[in-house]
Amino acid sequence: MIGLGRLGCHLAGVLTRLDHEVLGIDHDPDQVQRWSSSLARVVQADSTEESALRQLGIGDFSRAVVAIGASVEASVLTVLALTEVGVPQIWARATSDKHAKILASVGAHHVIFPEAETGERVAHLIVSRMLDFVEMGEDFAIAKVPVPASLVDRPLRELAMPEHHGVLVVGAKLPGEPFRYATPDTVLSAGSVLIVEGTINQVQRFAGLG
Repeated sequence: MIGLGRLGCHLAGVLTRLDHEVLGIDHDPDQVQRWSSSLARVVQADSTEESALRQLGIGDFSRAVVAIGASVEASVLTVLALTEVGVPQIWARATSDKHAKILASVGAHHVIFPEAETGERVAHLIVSRMLDFVEMGEDFAIAKVPVPASLVDRPLRELAMPEHHGVLVVGAKLPGEPFRYATPDTVLSAGSVLIVEGTINQVQRFAGLG
């Protein structure tokens, strides 16, 4: 994990909880000190220098994440250095379309736009009854929605009806119970929560049902 700002710290923490060993790199000694007790290895280094990355053994890692957001130059030079070292998968954070194109051109295999992706997700939540929303590609989504009142005490097979917009229910959580796979015979009570999938328009319309 190169760049231990907000995004880098969050990713490093999640990866650690998932039992992955994470090497954290940052040029700021305060950030290095902050994470020294949480990550297996945290070092202060100039990630734009290929020689520094080689000394740290970065070439032995299967993946590297460049989470630098404050400096486009440092971000690009770090990806270039990682490419020279030979890291098989390089994930890099972009702050603009132009930045993304440059990152891809110098060797980034995956470019992410965390701010834009978060904005898209939150916008959908603001204008609907959805509790969570994940866009998958250009026109497909998975969402967590409260059960519409019109479906309370009715089996899920009735979702095939046109007025329910053709969404597929993947899972259901009844009050006081964990999420479980849904079946056509699942009957929902008031306060249930559904995981549904479909086109973005289908999911939005379903979330708006009363």
